[in-house]
Amino acid sequence: QVQLVESGGGSVQPGESLRLSCAASGSIFSINAMGWYRQAPGKEREWVAHITYSSYTGYADSVKGRFTISRDNAKYTVHLQMNALKPEDTAVYYCTAEINTGSGYRNYWGQGTQVTVSS
Repeated sequence: QVQLVESGGGSVQPGESLRLSCAASGSIFSINAMGWYRQAPGKEREWVAHITYSSYTGYADSVKGRFTISRDNAKYTVHLQMNALKPEDTAVYYCTAEINTGSGYRNYWGQGTQVTVSS
């Protein structure tokens, strides 16, 4: 069984920073792409950023230049450094990963961590 556990969410003021982390555990053979999505109240879940095994990255236009995604392949972790946070960044942030447990890759999701940006 595989688990993704996020941490690092919280409440901050506009302009401040947060660093989210996500750790994968369980019967993991290998991990391909990892990424972050978010869902604001009343809105659909949206893609935020992703990173390949070789650390190629992609970002949504709304966070480009403010957020940085990184990973540690040895520790099965992915991080999201969020700078210059805005109220519109308020959402539940979900970690996702393509994980192979020995029978092919499938997508796994974390339970989410709340980020609130408010003055």
